[in-house]
Amino acid sequence: MPRQVLDESSLHPAIRDTVANLNADIVHNVQAAAASNPVLVVGMAFNSPGRAARKALATAGIPFHYLQYGSYLGQWRRRNALKMWTGWPTFPMIFVKGQLIGGERDLRKLIESGELKRLLGQ
Repeated sequence: MPRQVLDESSLHPAIRDTVANLNADIVHNVQAAAASNPVLVVGMAFNSPGRAARKALATAGIPFHYLQYGSYLGQWRRRNALKMWTGWPTFPMIFVKGQLIGGERDLRKLIESGELKRLLGQ
C-alpha cells in the first residue's frame, strides 16, 4: 500500500537537504525506541486518547515505553515530522515490535481480541 510522497526529483536541489533533515532527530528517537521496546506509545501532554492507551496497557499488564512530545500548543511542528514519516494522522502512535499498529482505538481492538498478546509472544 504505497502512499503518495513527493519524489525527490520534484524538489529543487537547494531545498533537498532541508526536507531530508527537518526534525529528523524526533523521527530517529522514535525509530530507536520502537526498535528497543516491545510496545511504544508516542503521545503528547493533555491528550486523552494517549492517556487511555497507557491505561489500557497497564490494565492488561503489558509493559510499555512512553515518549511525549509537547502538547496541543507546543512542539506541533516537530510532531508533524512523525505524522509525515508514518502517515498516521493522530496521537498517540503505538508501535508493537517496531510496527505501527495505529492509535488508542486500534490498540483496544488488539487487546480485546487477544491479538496484542499473540504479537508479543505471550
